[in-house]
Amino acid sequence: MQEHKPPAIESFDLSLGRVLVKKYEVLSKLGQGWEGEVYRVLEIRTSIERAAKLFYPQRNVGNRTVKRYARRLHNLRDCAIVLQYHTEEVFTFRRTPISFLVSEYVGGDILPEFLKKRRGRRLTAFEALHLLYALVSGVDSIHARNEYHGDLHAENIIVRRFGLEFDLKLIDLYNWDAPKRENRQDDICDLVRILYDSVGGRKTYPHQPPAIKYICSGLKRSLILEKFRTVSHLKRHLETMEW
Repeated sequence: MQEHKPPAIESFDLSLGRVLVKKYEVLSKLGQGWEGEVYRVLEIRTSIERAAKLFYPQRNVGNRTVKRYARRLHNLRDCAIVLQYHTEEVFTFRRTPISFLVSEYVGGDILPEFLKKRRGRRLTAFEALHLLYALVSGVDSIHARNEYHGDLHAENIIVRRFGLEFDLKLIDLYNWDAPKRENRQDDICDLVRILYDSVGGRKTYPHQPPAIKYICSGLKRSLILEKFRTVSHLKRHLETMEW
């Protein structure tokens, strides 16, 4: 039996105040990606703010993407850096059933907005290495569960607090069909790229201390993976490095 092909929807653009399944009031749009859109919503009965990820139907044929995403969040529920999954719901949009997942909502700034508030719109080498360590520690806990993030970039990182250390959350896990080993290697290279960008990118890289340049390796994938075969290797390097 041929599977029904869902209609292609490229944007929901939900109006503020709209109520989904008589439970959640849309407060704001948080972001948009290949799989769908994320909104900040209010759980009406409890007045608790949540995050709702709505999936484009053509990216969720047979509800397989939602099921896979929900299971991944559930499997990673003990990883402090990952948003906590609550439940799945379905609402109707243009006569089409749309699945969405409800997770915890966390305040803070996405990393690009956080950097805009810093002097020079970048971090010092010391701050950037602390940021990297917080990210690496969180991703290490994900990899320890034989999983990966799959879409690490600045817009998927929420900075909740910053002081002696960074309090971070990762959002919008992504599922690639490539082998998990390759995905975990991608995570490592993406982490290094975040370090590179957080200290100012190409403009400031020539002036960075050796500690930064050793990790960034000119963003050459082969060199990065030769030094750091796993994210645990990168974590240990950060814990024992000398300035």
